[in-house]
Amino acid sequence: MIFLITSLLVSIIAASTPLMLAATGELIAEKAGVLNLGVEGMMLVGAVTGFVVTHLTGSTTLGIFAAILAGAGMALIFSVLTLTVLANQIATGLALTLFGKGFSSLLGRNYVGVAGPTLPKLDIPVLSTIPFFGPVLFGHDALIYLSFAILIGTAWFLYRSHAGLILRAVGDSHAAAHALGYPVIRIRYAATLFGGGMAGLAGVYMSLSYSPMWAEDMVAGRGWIALALVVFAAWRPFWLFVGAYLFGGIMYLSLYVQGLGIPVPSALVSALPYLGTILVLVLISRDRRRIRMNQPASLGQSFHATA
Repeated sequence: MIFLITSLLVSIIAASTPLMLAATGELIAEKAGVLNLGVEGMMLVGAVTGFVVTHLTGSTTLGIFAAILAGAGMALIFSVLTLTVLANQIATGLALTLFGKGFSSLLGRNYVGVAGPTLPKLDIPVLSTIPFFGPVLFGHDALIYLSFAILIGTAWFLYRSHAGLILRAVGDSHAAAHALGYPVIRIRYAATLFGGGMAGLAGVYMSLSYSPMWAEDMVAGRGWIALALVVFAAWRPFWLFVGAYLFGGIMYLSLYVQGLGIPVPSALVSALPYLGTILVLVLISRDRRRIRMNQPASLGQSFHATA
């Protein structure tokens, strides 16, 4: 029984990590007033870029950095179109996802099903051998621990630093922030690029750790769930963590149920995480006061320097 619980918790942590990484990046972007719906596409491009670079060089470190740069590059395309050219953010984000799906399929066409290097698990002396707590807390790869560090750093940045205060001010009222002399466009560029880099990091975790191989559309809707998580969390880091592990648990349990051979249609079981996402968003949307209190007031709005 202890082994079963340990395996379950370890698997839930692994399933939740890409959601938390991608959602943390989107949280920063949305706090700056930028709504980027291209998370799914950025994750896919990060996943395939990281896998290909790792396969060619044999270095997971180079693969991770390449994935971050690839995600940030996708975000740069989005930023130029929406922040400089002032294209509609929703339409551009959707187009970015479609582009990411097609581009990742093209880039990875020769690597489908190819096994590659995987992220090594960290073996912490003494701690890793503790029954139950060792495997659950001290037997993961570096990106899992990094996801916690990034979320904690994000919370500190947003609510304990002057730069975080400026970022939130830009998201709440870009006109007022501009009047105070803050470079709204530059801040939004930086926030969006960070979000893209985090999406790329989430993607490479999928292809080098969670499912160490490349397969077309392997992100399988996790980018959309990450977007929903930001709303679920009401743009607050702690609830982002809760939501990531809640939805990660649901995603893993749906696979676990299939493995048990329970006579439930596989299509229904596979759809459970996404049905749960829709249900949660419907319930949250009924609490308009909670949304108004926490949603950045300038979210999704284009900024004109003359405003």
